[in-house]
Amino acid sequence: MGQKRWFLLLAIFSCLLPFSCGRVLKLKSDDDRPVYNHTHAITLVEYASAVYESDLTKLFMWTCERCNGFTKGFEVIEIIFDVEHCLQAYVGVAKNLNAIIIAFRGTQEHSIQNWVSDLFWKQLDLNYPDMPDAMVHHGFYSAYHNTTVRPAVLDAIGRAKKSYGANINIIVTGHSMGGAMASFCGLDLVNEGEENVQVMTFGQPRVGNAAFASYYSLLVPNTFRITHDRDIVPHLPPYYFHFPQKTYHHFPTEVWVREFSFSNFVLFGLEKVCDNTGEDPTCSRSVRGTSISDHLRYFGVALNCETWRQCSIVMNQDMEKYSKKDSKGNLLLSRTVPPTDVNKTSTLSRTGISGP
Repeated sequence: MGQKRWFLLLAIFSCLLPFSCGRVLKLKSDDDRPVYNHTHAITLVEYASAVYESDLTKLFMWTCERCNGFTKGFEVIEIIFDVEHCLQAYVGVAKNLNAIIIAFRGTQEHSIQNWVSDLFWKQLDLNYPDMPDAMVHHGFYSAYHNTTVRPAVLDAIGRAKKSYGANINIIVTGHSMGGAMASFCGLDLVNEGEENVQVMTFGQPRVGNAAFASYYSLLVPNTFRITHDRDIVPHLPPYYFHFPQKTYHHFPTEVWVREFSFSNFVLFGLEKVCDNTGEDPTCSRSVRGTSISDHLRYFGVALNCETWRQCSIVMNQDMEKYSKKDSKGNLLLSRTVPPTDVNKTSTLSRTGISGP
């Protein structure tokens, strides 16, 4: 029986292999939209995972367990730890991508179930500046704009560009609430005059209404929202079909990752690039979003803290020379960026990753 079972698994896998090996998937569009790249996605999910590291010494030195794989060699420039609002983010340079990476941590609440339940009742309660009829979620907007996060991120980007060149790419990522913050950051950077901005989020909730989604897709077209199977969070706050202008609405482009398994053995994940509406009924909206476990793991990578606890960090005394605290206890760890020859760096194309 054992041999027959494995033979059957191998046969199924062989039949499905052609569908799972197409790793660079093009959008079904005639316009000049960005192209989804699988390798780029699994690289960024590792960056989104690393920001959950609570040992800031290991994170700053990029020696944590999650600071490996496709992200090896990354140089952290700034870590932002906003203790007042329990937020964490980092900014650094990935030389192999010729890109500044900005990563935002998801919710660090004691109970993620309580946070998810709270999202069911969140209302559109803020007009986005200079966007007529565009409304957004006040909490997500404020987490980026009205805390220590935004000025620290902009300062770190400025220092990185002085060293690595004004035309270096900027990639913003995050998971869960961190994905919501990443989207506001990407839009903010474009409004600040940045041109080479890419956003890729994982398990991101809705952040605004249809008007906001339309503005966002025009200003930050190089955006991909990765959703995992039945992850509950991308379904929140709820979308009400009969009130499209008054309800939350995702912006494009969604990439829906579904796992196919046999007898508890995961065979592969199939990635579907969805349409340009942001609310493709054939993607994650085609299933009920009921899974928290699907929310906490993307491409096999854990996207949560090792232990759920109240907002806290670990840091050794050697970090004091890099650290600065304000009167509220909010912490910045900053590194001086050395000059470099920008002509020797590789480039990041609109289709994903390209070599030197």
